[in-house]
Amino acid sequence: MAVASLAAASATAQENLRELPPTIAIIIDDMGHNLQEGRRLVNMDQPLTLAFLPYRRFTEQLATLAHRKNKEIMLHAPMANTQNFSLGAGGLTPDMDEHTLSQTLRRSLQSIPFVSGVNNHMGSLLTQQLQAMDWVMKELDKYPVYFVDSRTIASSVAGDVATAYQIPNVTRDVFLDHEQTEEFVDRQFKLLIKRAKENGSAVGIGHPHKVTVDYLEKHLPMLDEQGIAIATVSGLWAMRNGNRTMFAEGEKQAIRPAYAAGIKLGSDESVHQTPKKDVN
Repeated sequence: MAVASLAAASATAQENLRELPPTIAIIIDDMGHNLQEGRRLVNMDQPLTLAFLPYRRFTEQLATLAHRKNKEIMLHAPMANTQNFSLGAGGLTPDMDEHTLSQTLRRSLQSIPFVSGVNNHMGSLLTQQLQAMDWVMKELDKYPVYFVDSRTIASSVAGDVATAYQIPNVTRDVFLDHEQTEEFVDRQFKLLIKRAKENGSAVGIGHPHKVTVDYLEKHLPMLDEQGIAIATVSGLWAMRNGNRTMFAEGEKQAIRPAYAAGIKLGSDESVHQTPKKDVN
């Protein structure tokens, strides 16, 4: 009976999906470095999802303002890559044992105000490693957060492990701007829309480069007339899953914030947070 009910619910979700307009979610990675472009993204009318690197200069400030502007906030968790690029603060590496990796990830989560989800920053090495991904998802499973596999390498197992833990998750479909020209961003944006039309929805990832922000500022307002919807990641996930909620009330433990008090947002945008002691 349970199997039959699950199949019926899945069929209903698919039927509902066909009735909805093609929908895209756009994640902007590497937030927290660039205040000027970060503010432009935060102030856009559309429901973007902003992925913040932990402990960066403007992470707390921009994430707090973004929350006020109804943006969705993610942790952009630095993970080891095959080319040995530096990860910076909060990096997760293969030499960590379970305790160190879990503690590092937990503290990064605690450093991001209003965090709803997590995706990997780089990670072409770590996301291939089953043991490391098991430790990552074991930690994330404690909290009401979803996971996005940025899929920086085709052999990533991150999404599969998230699914095994029953963590709500989606996978990136299109990178928008790994070449920073308007022509390339335009081509990738059109590919994202094509994927959404083919599959009902699609996830794109961009970065706070000026060329990307300029393009989105111009083209996102045109989506309505093209019959394309834009949603946050959680909104897109809900659309794919029959509009059910990700987490029941009290199902997961709250993330205890450990960010600084007195975040400065500008002359008329000061906000005060009460810092809480980190829990190991």
